[in-house]
Amino acid sequence: MNPDFDKDNNGLIPAIIQDAITKNVLMLGYMNREAYKKTLDTKKVTFYSRSRNKLWTKGEESGNFLNLVDIKEDCDKDTLLVSVHPQGPTCHTGTDTCWGEDNETNFGFFTELEETIAQRRKEADAEKSYVASLFKKGINKIAQKVGEEAVETVIEAKDDNDDLFLNESADLLFHYLILLQAKGFRLKDIEKVLKGRSK
Repeated sequence: MNPDFDKDNNGLIPAIIQDAITKNVLMLGYMNREAYKKTLDTKKVTFYSRSRNKLWTKGEESGNFLNLVDIKEDCDKDTLLVSVHPQGPTCHTGTDTCWGEDNETNFGFFTELEETIAQRRKEADAEKSYVASLFKKGINKIAQKVGEEAVETVIEAKDDNDDLFLNESADLLFHYLILLQAKGFRLKDIEKVLKGRSK
């Protein structure tokens, strides 16, 4: 890597800080050559403070260090993406990110789907909502549906119709997400188990 610190007259380039696990953006800082080198040498993210005109290692006072995992430069070599394991909250206000957001795992559309399921369970009319009706029928019915969808997925896996296989797979996953919530869990709980097994 060869970041271009000379592109700007002040010798600084933006450093976007991203959690290596959740992929959430935690903060934005600036690095000059010295901050960049110190970050690589110490494995603790170090910035150049524009207000104090000096280097500062994030966490040197609070103990909330940003432990370096990886650094990438963009196509123009004038912005860094710094992957870290945060040690405590990142923002000086005490929040996980400088945008006041919790640094939780987000599975994109699947997280949105989990929220929709939770909302339907809580607010929807069981006469009008399929999801609400399943929750009303109880855990046995939900588990039965997961079993049925699993069998149908296996059957389609043995055939050559990819559309049918994908549709049954979607049905299986959808009903499994309902089962997880019926048991009081979310995808993040399954992720935690799988991460534990990967060590």
